[in-house]
Amino acid sequence: MLIKTFGSAVYGINATTVTVETNISPGINFLLVGLPDSAVKESQQRIDAALKNNGYRIPGKSIVINMAPADIRKEGSAYDLTLAVGILAASGQIPSEKVGDYIIMGELSLDGGLQPVKGVLPIALKAREEKFKGIILPVQNVKEAAIVSGLDVYGVENISEVIDFFNDTSCLQPTVINTEDDFYTKLNEAEFDFSDVKGQENIKRALEIAAAGGHNVILIGPPGAGKTMLAKRLPTILPPMNLHEALETTKIHSVAGKMGKNTGLVSVRPFRSPHHTISDVALVGGGSVPQPGEISLSHNGVLFLDELPEFKRTVLEVMRQPLEDRVVTVSRAKFSVEYPASFMLIASMNPCPCGFYNHPEKDCVCPPGVVQKYLNKISGPLLDRIDIHVEVTPVSYSELAAERISEKSNSVRERVIKAREIQSRRYENNEGVHCNAQISSKQLREVCRIDEAGNQLLKTAMERLGLSARAYDRILKVARTVADLDASEHIETGHLAEAIQYRSLDREGWAG
Repeated sequence: MLIKTFGSAVYGINATTVTVETNISPGINFLLVGLPDSAVKESQQRIDAALKNNGYRIPGKSIVINMAPADIRKEGSAYDLTLAVGILAASGQIPSEKVGDYIIMGELSLDGGLQPVKGVLPIALKAREEKFKGIILPVQNVKEAAIVSGLDVYGVENISEVIDFFNDTSCLQPTVINTEDDFYTKLNEAEFDFSDVKGQENIKRALEIAAAGGHNVILIGPPGAGKTMLAKRLPTILPPMNLHEALETTKIHSVAGKMGKNTGLVSVRPFRSPHHTISDVALVGGGSVPQPGEISLSHNGVLFLDELPEFKRTVLEVMRQPLEDRVVTVSRAKFSVEYPASFMLIASMNPCPCGFYNHPEKDCVCPPGVVQKYLNKISGPLLDRIDIHVEVTPVSYSELAAERISEKSNSVRERVIKAREIQSRRYENNEGVHCNAQISSKQLREVCRIDEAGNQLLKTAMERLGLSARAYDRILKVARTVADLDASEHIETGHLAEAIQYRSLDREGWAG
């Protein structure tokens, strides 16, 4: 008897429906074909034990299972339940009428219990697109799949529940979640707040400008000055995610298996902070079984690289293309997958190996030339993609001990949202451009016009401070954002003056 059940395979952040054809005929054999990997082939032993422990069995006949399309590699243990239901239906142990109406996924334990699987959200979206009646999943994944409306989502703990469901001896209740309510309830949850930071008002201002224009930032300062503390609070002043961004972010985290148990929609902007020993594949994604990297996991959020010069040169250089294109294409001999990577980069570094170059109280003990050599670990092309360079100085005791309450993140966020709304209207006809940091050189000339006084100020600054040519465009972009925060239609000289001071690393002689 031939029976078809349905599962799903995830490639990149999209799913492909897999048809599992189970044929049982006289003889003694078990063949599993259709490019299964080792984890899929091992399912026979798990299914055998799970069925026996629940009063069922794999029939002693010739069983041939084909996983179509047969030219796509099937990976992982998530097909256990799909295969088990196919065997039970083909051998007549359960009715076969309803099994083709559902996408069935789950890893089996030997006692028949179900373990969670990865990539449930794109699987559910594909099931709705292909008009399946519902989807049967481990109960730990059910909240994630229930985000998708118009699809019955059933969460089960044991294979016996699935068997009873198809036997009509028990009724499974679909999980229903109000996606919008769930999204808006958690939208403003934040562990950190800008008011936790004492002093550093100039750095907070720089981060406000960065958030308003989507600019990348690098913080340079001695250890203990508050660079990491400030960076961790950047997501709290970014505009809240809309529902489309939340779904896109959730898909990536779902595919990577980072959702956790009983988790629904990712509604807070991601903040990823990889260690400096990370490999280039772990950062951009890929591998023998392709997975999203850290830059994709920080999509619609913030990627924080602490101690930037300590990262391997090759790791930093692979970020250059994603910073420009906001997408990563992982190409191998047999496959090519695409992951979105639209993130804000915030990096921090000490000014020298000892950490005390330009410190107001402590002396730098680095030999001559070492400071410049340390800074040269960051290549020009990468630095070119970082709009704002800020020097962070240590906080004085009087500021630390002061009782004055600093401005809260919500107040800063309101100004950032207003500036982003101005930019949204400005770029509504430019596809892929949502903020000032994303504009091209051609658009720069149109939206960042300055008057004669501004031209003279910029010329003087570039000559006296020894600013490099690459600083010119960055200064104009940042000045445009400063003007947006002031709700000014034109870039004034004051806006330019503030933008100029955020190019520390471009100044000749900065490192001696």
